Amino acid sequence: MNAGQSFRLALKALTTSKMRSLLTMLGIIIGVASVIVILALGNGVQGMIDEQVDKLGINMMQTYVWGRGDGSTMDLDPSDMYDLVEANPDVLTGVSPYVSFQATLRHRDQKFDQTQLYGVSEVMFNSDTQSTMDGGQKLTQGRFLSYLDVARRQNVCVIGAYLAQEAFGGGEQALGQTLSINGTSYTVIGVLDRLNTTTEMAAGGSDDQIYIPYENALQIMGARYVTLYVFTSTSGETAAQAKAIIDGMLYDHFQGDEDAYYTTTMEEQANLINAMMGVVMGVLVAIAAISLLVGGIGIMNIMLVSVTERTREIGIRKSLGAKRRDIRSQFVIEAGTTSAIGGLLGIALGCLLAMGVGSILGAMLTSQMGGGATFSATPTVGAVAVSFGVSVGIGVLFGYLPANKAAKLNPIDALRYD
Repeated sequence: MNAGQSFRLALKALTTSKMRSLLTMLGIIIGVASVIVILALGNGVQGMIDEQVDKLGINMMQTYVWGRGDGSTMDLDPSDMYDLVEANPDVLTGVSPYVSFQATLRHRDQKFDQTQLYGVSEVMFNSDTQSTMDGGQKLTQGRFLSYLDVARRQNVCVIGAYLAQEAFGGGEQALGQTLSINGTSYTVIGVLDRLNTTTEMAAGGSDDQIYIPYENALQIMGARYVTLYVFTSTSGETAAQAKAIIDGMLYDHFQGDEDAYYTTTMEEQANLINAMMGVVMGVLVAIAAISLLVGGIGIMNIMLVSVTERTREIGIRKSLGAKRRDIRSQFVIEAGTTSAIGGLLGIALGCLLAMGVGSILGAMLTSQMGGGATFSATPTVGAVAVSFGVSVGIGVLFGYLPANKAAKLNPIDALRYD
């Protein structure tokens, strides 16, 4: 008997008892569908993270400073960081102190208590991607802070969509208008687009923010101490060299205290997130694989029952000259066919679930990350191929024991079986 005949017999055996066959495939269907959904969602999240990194700028670095200097000097001053950039123009292109502060924000009789206020430099706006480097937001009106704004400590600001709407009725009306920060008037020169596009904007939310020159922010705070600096390197390839230069200067400033600062590049952050995603994905896929294992056990169990039910058939075939390998291959092919059909049904179910869950999860993630990032949970050809191959392999593996048992039956005993 050739493989084609064995395959046709396997299909006939499956169609004879449709409900039993479906229940046998159920573990395989669930397992394959789960693996496809998990891999599709994981790839979607990873692609969204990579897209967001590209928007923020692969040449961006963040330096956190917690130290207090060598004990005889003031805290590290922003001018020290600017001097470092000027001394290394071949690898560093700019720096922006990132100051988060509290102040009284008003527009006429309106008071905004929950607005997030930031002091930054012009470097915080990526000219290549035309978006901010902390959230990936683009401008809908006006412009961002310029070098002259920062150098001259101009009383100008860039506001979020919530402030533009609540204080001025929209972005177009906001340009040229003024806001009061601790009693000082600041002119609105730019309005950012909405970061959260799926829910209503709210006070204190991601769209309730304002940027002013960092020197103005330090003056409002009454301090010169900055805990976060954003650097840009000449390219993504020089980011590691730029990080070494920054860390070297801070190491000397803090006299070898490596706990006083920390610098990370966007590439390192992306690699860390992807590594964490890989671990989570591996765990979830391993859990989903348990369903495949259960499905394999179900196939083995039903094939053992099938061998018992068809003992006389096996005896007749052996008495007519069928060899052990013929009997073995017939039952192995039958088990493989069962798992293959279950795998195909699981692939169809997994693709449908991936698209459905992906659309819901994508809307949630897009609203949280903003910056125009997109989420796509389309199953890859590789994931589908691996899932199908594993499902067939499990069927063949777990079907071999019953097939071997059938092949070893004594034809005389099999013909006597009632």
